[in-house]
Amino acid sequence: MQHTFSTAGGLAVVPYPGSDPRLLRLGGGVENAYEYRDSGGYRPIGSVTALADAVEHSGLRGRGGAGFPFAVKVSSVRAGGRAGAAAPAGWTETVIVANGEEGEPASFKDRWLLRNRPHLVLDGLRLAAALVASRRGYLYVSDPESERSVISALEELGGAIPDGPELAVVRVDPGYVAGEETAAVQAINGGRAVPTDKPPRPYEAGVAGLPTLVSNVETLANLPFLDRWGADAYRAAGTALSPGTFLATVTAAGHPPTLYELPHGLPVADLLALHGVPADSVRGALVGGYFTGLLDRTVADLTLDHETLRRAGAGLGCGAIALVTEECPVAVAAAVLNYFDRENAGQCGSCFNGTAAMAAATTALAEGRADDDDLQRLRRWSTVLRGRGACGTLDAACNTAASLLDRFPQEVAAHLDNRCPDCAGGPATGRSPFQVETEALL
Repeated sequence: MQHTFSTAGGLAVVPYPGSDPRLLRLGGGVENAYEYRDSGGYRPIGSVTALADAVEHSGLRGRGGAGFPFAVKVSSVRAGGRAGAAAPAGWTETVIVANGEEGEPASFKDRWLLRNRPHLVLDGLRLAAALVASRRGYLYVSDPESERSVISALEELGGAIPDGPELAVVRVDPGYVAGEETAAVQAINGGRAVPTDKPPRPYEAGVAGLPTLVSNVETLANLPFLDRWGADAYRAAGTALSPGTFLATVTAAGHPPTLYELPHGLPVADLLALHGVPADSVRGALVGGYFTGLLDRTVADLTLDHETLRRAGAGLGCGAIALVTEECPVAVAAAVLNYFDRENAGQCGSCFNGTAAMAAATTALAEGRADDDDLQRLRRWSTVLRGRGACGTLDAACNTAASLLDRFPQEVAAHLDNRCPDCAGGPATGRSPFQVETEALL
């Protein structure tokens, strides 16, 4: 049986058919503290060693973008922690940051969790704090409604998470780079929400110079399930190397944006059928967000797990899947590069100039003004500029340019001759493609 429910504005929220959702919640409205406790939440924290073993054996991977093993992050922070005057007996001077700054335009899963299941996130945060022996935590957001939801949830709890760390909610202005872990640390430390040079990484020296665990809120939201049911139950869904379920934001022309909870390893063809999109209408996709660039129509033959997507030159990232059906891939790439040009932090000359140059060249291509020399420059930039920025924005722009040239040669050739039928009325290059306007949906 397929369960589907919607919030105001027509946003569909869909667990995978035939499965019991772990992260989504059947029924509308915000889950309050009583409902969450009644469903088994905020259990007394037992053996931290047992919880750490469950996390390690579960294979839980981060849901913020890179898919980094969560257990490795935990062990790195815990190893760097130290007892001190500021740390209560039995705890160490470490910090935990729940990262809910969802800078990816095509994603709304973190905001959905914070707005609708704030106690699930807070419960996960307290379990992660126990894992790294931290009594100091931050919840980092840019969405005002998420901030209000979390503060309201804390008020329901009397202002403190049961057996959890002291928590402060920090809100910053939204931005593509604001959710990068060093940007979160710098903002909490009182600076701009932009990435900083690495090393040090936050696990080495983060908030207030202390070892800091920065983890995406969806990642943390998996911990209550692990704590209650264990690693084997967690691994009952997914694949051996990409276990568990994940939240996917799926967008496609003519369909409402939909938030799914899916098992890792699901064939893209099955997701297309679930979303009501004929496979032969898919020209490509942005998978995992904007970072890895465009996949072509072979995306319909892939499965949604880290290993398969990495081999295909993409990544699962934050779980955002934007299907290219009616849109021209050249116009999509130009819009993405224009977005990167607007959103770069302006602190690295290579990124500031490089994203602008690639955006200009791709816009000229989309508008039928480019020539072969422009394409040669675009290809050279997409290669030589990699790795030159403090964060991933410049690499993301390079990925977008390279994937367009490599995977859509016919569409590129059509634009060189100014004969693209999709762009006859003018390509939409000055906006963010597939941007999900959450205020209108949630």
